[in-house]
Amino acid sequence: MSGRQTGKTTCVRWIAEHLRAGGPQAALGVDLEAARETPDVAEAMRTILDCFERALSMPRSPVAPLGTAVTDPLLTTPRTALTRYLEQLAGRVGKPLVLLLDEADSLVGAAMVSFLTQLRDLYMRRGDTSAPFCVVLIGVRALRDYALSTEERRAVTGLGTSSPFNVTVENVGLAPFREAEVAELIGQHTAETGQRFEPDALARLWELSQGHPWLVNALADQTTRRDVRDRTRAVTADDIERAKDTIILERRTHIDSLAARLREPRVRRVIDPMIAGATLAPDVLDEDLAYVRSLGIVRIRDGRCEIANAIYREVIPRVITYLPQLAIEQESKRYLRPDGSLDMPKLMAAWQEFWREDGHIAAQGFGYQESGPHLMLMAFLQRVINGGGRITREYALGKDALDLLIEWRGARYAIEVKLRRHTTTETKGIAQLAGYLDALGLAEGWLMIFDLRAGTSWDERITTRTVTHEGHTIHVVGC
Repeated sequence: MSGRQTGKTTCVRWIAEHLRAGGPQAALGVDLEAARETPDVAEAMRTILDCFERALSMPRSPVAPLGTAVTDPLLTTPRTALTRYLEQLAGRVGKPLVLLLDEADSLVGAAMVSFLTQLRDLYMRRGDTSAPFCVVLIGVRALRDYALSTEERRAVTGLGTSSPFNVTVENVGLAPFREAEVAELIGQHTAETGQRFEPDALARLWELSQGHPWLVNALADQTTRRDVRDRTRAVTADDIERAKDTIILERRTHIDSLAARLREPRVRRVIDPMIAGATLAPDVLDEDLAYVRSLGIVRIRDGRCEIANAIYREVIPRVITYLPQLAIEQESKRYLRPDGSLDMPKLMAAWQEFWREDGHIAAQGFGYQESGPHLMLMAFLQRVINGGGRITREYALGKDALDLLIEWRGARYAIEVKLRRHTTTETKGIAQLAGYLDALGLAEGWLMIFDLRAGTSWDERITTRTVTHEGHTIHVVGC
């Protein structure tokens, strides 16, 4: 299991070729994508057997296709068709047969239940020459997540939610590249083309991707094949930054796939409190968190659950707030001083006005209810900052705050966001922001507090004052 576009299919092909190169086993890789979203058992089994037949027709397959004289009679009984087909296939191969089934988790409903049930029947006869030696199910989800509804789980075995069949020997995930491996990949490009990556470009590539294979390759490809084609010019951190903006704005395939995942209730239950810096609600299952981790969206680091990389931290709120952003009419030039610097007091005052008039209502329309105020603020700032700077976002489960850093023409502006539910929020927020400013080496910052206490009027909420704390100037902006 592993997230989308992390190299699973490439890995499967390599394993199959490796086993075919004279090893004691015969290997067959089969892509089950064609059976995606096909709940009808008869239709799905016909498609699955067709996928096997196509795989057997490829060069270097262990045997020739079995043919319709075998498959058609088997399909008269769909709920045993796969079992009987694999029995015949294993018998013909003459070697222990290793099956590598890609996109296995794309099956759904009754078809998925039947697929797993038939594999279980073969598993119970493992070691028999009429059964595959090993079956590898490849997808973005672990086996325990394949059948999702309560009814389907009951239909499978009634063994609970940990594993439908208790047949999984091991769950293996593809790890992201290490920083040294990213440098090695870029070194191969330099060796082939002569084009160097400046040290700051390598650092930015790692910082943005954290080694996610698709992100690493997309950033490098956009930079070297489209933006910086002159091989005599070294790639800089600014080039990597522009490549990041391009793949986000163009909603490349992987980014689109992430956007689709964010609409899933299981993902939303984890990401919503994460943006707000809250803890998971009591009704969120461990399986939800495990599922989101298996997709590669979040990771556990130093005991804290956080978004997996900087690009995801930026993409997630931008995707969720895409339509509201379009409705916000703001221009950067309104908030610029004569010297081109950002007029933060004016920007904060404009935000307060927007929040009071329209923003608080729009925030209630998000599917992400808990983080609605945070998301609306990020949508507002994104509209203002677009094209002239960038926003760095830091959020994690249990962090109790959202940290934002606006970078504008060489200057940096730190914002911390908190939800006010009791009187100690401001004191705690000031101390947290001071620590954030220390880490950034800044003397000034903005603490944004959304007042959620019942019975408070807008006049009580919309306030601005400045305090000094441990040598830092902190502007407390009430909303």
